[in-house]
Amino acid sequence: MKKTIRKCIGVLLIVALLCGGGMTASAGYIEDSTVFRASCTVNGDTATQRGFCWYTKTEVKTQIRVLENGRDVTETLTLADEQCTAWEGNYMHKITVKDLKSGTEYTYQLMGDAGWSEPGSFRTDDGDDKLSFIGIADVQASSLENFMKGVRTVSAGLEMDPDADFVVNLGDFTNDSTNEEWDYYAEAFDGFNSGVTLAPIAGNHDGLGVWHWFDNLFCLDTSESVQTLNGVNYSYDYGNAHFAVLNTNDALSLSLAQLKWLYNDMRSTDKDWKIVFMHKSPYTLGKDGKWPDALYTKETLARVCELTGVDLVMSGHDHQYLRTKSLKLNRVVGDGEGVTYVLAGTAGSKRYEIRDFMLDHFITLDKLAALTVQKGGKDDTGFYHQCYLQDGSLDNVDLNRIGGVFNNITIEGGKLTYKAYVIKDREEGETEDVITEIDSFELTKEPGENKIGYTGKNTTSAFEYALLLIPSFLALAVFTFGNWFPRFLCMLPKLVYTVITKDVF
Repeated sequence: MKKTIRKCIGVLLIVALLCGGGMTASAGYIEDSTVFRASCTVNGDTATQRGFCWYTKTEVKTQIRVLENGRDVTETLTLADEQCTAWEGNYMHKITVKDLKSGTEYTYQLMGDAGWSEPGSFRTDDGDDKLSFIGIADVQASSLENFMKGVRTVSAGLEMDPDADFVVNLGDFTNDSTNEEWDYYAEAFDGFNSGVTLAPIAGNHDGLGVWHWFDNLFCLDTSESVQTLNGVNYSYDYGNAHFAVLNTNDALSLSLAQLKWLYNDMRSTDKDWKIVFMHKSPYTLGKDGKWPDALYTKETLARVCELTGVDLVMSGHDHQYLRTKSLKLNRVVGDGEGVTYVLAGTAGSKRYEIRDFMLDHFITLDKLAALTVQKGGKDDTGFYHQCYLQDGSLDNVDLNRIGGVFNNITIEGGKLTYKAYVIKDREEGETEDVITEIDSFELTKEPGENKIGYTGKNTTSAFEYALLLIPSFLALAVFTFGNWFPRFLCMLPKLVYTVITKDVF
């Protein structure tokens, strides 16, 4: 009950910011903050550990204060991996807190430029077979206004499920991963982040060409990450589910080292549910789905997921909502017999049209269960509005589906329930939120059937990673010319026609 009340208060504060005149300049926010860019993340055992990262303007000692029922219990805990590092004109702090009690509500404060920060809070996993989480993707903003739209989207998810155990962000937190944009992110999201546990995923805008930014913004368990230059791969358990996070910036998409890691990781658990989070989407009708890395990711990832009994794959990157039917060997099978892939839509304001020229070349309509385009129409044809409904038909999106997407997922024993919603963009003068359910489905299974098949040390040395890089690029090159290129040539006439008639590439 206390957790529900706390989170409801947090949502109300966010709504007050959105509705009021709280859009002050980011520089002023950072200057007045004792800490900024603070996050509490999953880090190892979710029943006993959390990772904390935050920034200060000056070099101060990395300290955290943890309280249980108002009593300071920091001395009873193990604090590990403290660091304070100068980074891009500020100071980055990290600390891992261990030996927490399971199923316990904690508050915490972080040491900043002017003393202790305002309290944040989190709750550890209680170990039962019930959990819920919220999924968003691709806020990818450059302005404070657009970051606030992203906060509005994820806050709607938390208002619908105030007891969510964690929030998954499937990547592309910012557009260019600059100091200015991360300051805008801090101004918009810091109040929200202080009351949730995050499971962050590196997007291409968070990793490619902006080395080390992602790893320097979140305190994650990197002990099994194949590398941390442009993102982090990691895994964790929550309740009766096992989650693996992939870094799709690795060797253009997924290196052989990371695929090997995922194969071992998913075989090392006997949890009932196996779920993969990643940024680039294996199945998509967005603009990035026509390139070799998307098709290669689908072909390589699917084999690993099917071999290891993965139930659900969630991704972002292509700024629309799409769900496949249950698939095995790229064929539709009965629910629960294969893998369900969800492209989780965008929580932000940058949204993509359907690239229908990819149909029958890169993806076939019979594999889709749902698709929603979140943007308004370009012309009288309603091209931007087109939406494949759950019955497989093609229709136009009503205006209530023009907005940001959030996803609420609940697991209870042998049942997983997935619901996706759009929170409609507000027109001038509108004050009420309009939330529309755009998709829902259930997966069921018999608990207790998964067995551990791997017990080794699942790490990759720098030498092994380097050794596998050349085969990784060769595998992608062979796939590109032998598989992707012929499909692209077959698709090219329809692509050119679409560019000429609709100005969409």
